[in-house]
Amino acid sequence: MKEGVIIKTIFVVDDTKMNLLDAEEALSEDYNVLTLLSASIMFNVLEKVKPDLILLDILMPVMDGFEVLEKLKSDAKYADIPVIFLTSMNDAVTEARGFKMGAVDFISKPFSKLVLLNRIKMHLDMESKIRERTEKHLKLQNSLVSVLANMVEGRDKLTGNHIERTTNYINILLDAMLKCGLYADEIRDWNLEIVASSARLHDIGKIVVTDLILNKPEPLTDIEYEIMKTHAIEGKKLIDIIITQSGDEDFLRSAGLFAGNHHERWDGKGYPCGLKGEEISLQGRIMAVVDVYDALVSDRPYKKADTHERAVEIITEGRGSQFDPKIVDVFLEVSDLFAKMCEEMNVKRNRLELQEGIGNFALPGSLAVHQKHIDKDEGLLDDQ
Repeated sequence: MKEGVIIKTIFVVDDTKMNLLDAEEALSEDYNVLTLLSASIMFNVLEKVKPDLILLDILMPVMDGFEVLEKLKSDAKYADIPVIFLTSMNDAVTEARGFKMGAVDFISKPFSKLVLLNRIKMHLDMESKIRERTEKHLKLQNSLVSVLANMVEGRDKLTGNHIERTTNYINILLDAMLKCGLYADEIRDWNLEIVASSARLHDIGKIVVTDLILNKPEPLTDIEYEIMKTHAIEGKKLIDIIITQSGDEDFLRSAGLFAGNHHERWDGKGYPCGLKGEEISLQGRIMAVVDVYDALVSDRPYKKADTHERAVEIITEGRGSQFDPKIVDVFLEVSDLFAKMCEEMNVKRNRLELQEGIGNFALPGSLAVHQKHIDKDEGLLDDQ
């Protein structure tokens, strides 16, 4: 092995020790090889080590290769690992079934060392190129989303950096939900990086709300408030149009759920659709908690932030009415991480203000009126 080169890891899963020894002898000079005698051992090791490629026998007791492959592909954490069947079963029907399920290749046993090395190198090189292109695509996507989201946020003069803060809070909450198993079956199917990024577009619908309403310094009329509320459904419509034109469904579908559902309430009294309980998308139920927490603890030019403790009290009071009670329970378990993130964001903001020479200032009292219709929109006040 060359010094300084990142060595890729390969799992070899076979119930025959001799086959494992042969594979290890053929590959160990170029790769980090883990030989595993059964599928159950492999899944235990997978919890600690994610390989770059799996060589998998088909005919194994308890769980055969096809069952292993199906289980791998059903879990978002492992679905992208390339799997090569290393088997004596090389008939057309077996190969067709394997390829349909997601195997990338078949190598017949007994195998040639040269054939094994060349096939593995080809697939690992291919996977590296795919990952590189995917990373570039995600970087471009995230950059465009950030620009668009910041343009929308920039029109609302009073909520500063709401998008960055809510994205950080969502990451904390998603990680906690996954660890404790809450809605884990759904979350495991998500690409968490994509979901967190898509949440940045939850207020995109405000782009269609006139500045005269968005930044009105007086109380909104009933008609104006109804217009303000349309940002949720308009955001979903905008994203649906982009989906139709681009076909990028995973990222944009998640963004649409954040945009369209984040003002729905667990008790069905939210908007725009009056959805109730689990009729509301999981994205919407998560954002509902995060959105209100951020509104409560954020400093605004015309008012001091509520304390973290008071924000936790208000969210607890909304458990089972405004918010999904199970998500609130997880929030309470990690609320200290929310407090820490809030403090870090405040330190960052203060540092930027000092650098830019802005400092603290107070806006005219009339802007406190505008705070009322912002808080009302975020579900902190009852309807007028």
